[in-house]
Amino acid sequence: MPELTPILLSALTGFISGLLLSMPVGPVNLTIINGGAQRGFKYALLIGLGAATMDVIYCTIAFTGFSSFFGIPFVKTFMEVFTFVFMLFLGIKFLSAKTVIAPTQFGAAASRIEERIGEKLHPHSAFMTGFVRVLGNLGVLLFWIVAAAYFMSHEAYFTPYEWVEDTIAAKAAFITGVALGANLWFFAVSWLSSRGQGRLSEQTLLRMEHFSGICLLVLGLINGVSIALQLAKHKI
Repeated sequence: MPELTPILLSALTGFISGLLLSMPVGPVNLTIINGGAQRGFKYALLIGLGAATMDVIYCTIAFTGFSSFFGIPFVKTFMEVFTFVFMLFLGIKFLSAKTVIAPTQFGAAASRIEERIGEKLHPHSAFMTGFVRVLGNLGVLLFWIVAAAYFMSHEAYFTPYEWVEDTIAAKAAFITGVALGANLWFFAVSWLSSRGQGRLSEQTLLRMEHFSGICLLVLGLINGVSIALQLAKHKI
């Protein structure tokens, strides 16, 4: 199999990451579903475009504002352990969901912050509704900070490159991939929700969320094995 270039690898990693983060059922997906059912495809799609735009902004902040910070040895070691725990936490949270909830929220304090931001900005358009939904969800920013720490400090398992190289081109490719993945997901949800009732049942949404949880658990366990192997090498 031909080897992936760093740019293509970064774009593919970003695309899959954008899909995985967009899948769990939360305020954005529920707003899109309701908007599509009540006001049609175009309205729902604009909500998704607004959400994806803020998602990309948070992703850009994480990959450009924290990259040098992650190069510090102590910080890198801490983030490896934190990434392992965070992925397991999110994976279990998504996999154990029994109702359509907001899985990237982190407690009552985070919910209050989102409510205050919504009250302050009070969006009047479909695009701004999606934008503000993600803006107020600090769990999304935390996800991208953890993703940046992991992808920029670990080699892909089938290439000699990091998942995302510490270059402007690779970071841009990753962010572009995220934009494509998130927009593709929101496009699909918008289209299905506008086509009529029953196409996106709660059971279907939960299955999507559970699939996302399984993927995160697998990545978390792989990261845990990597940490264990590194510790074993140091002992030897």
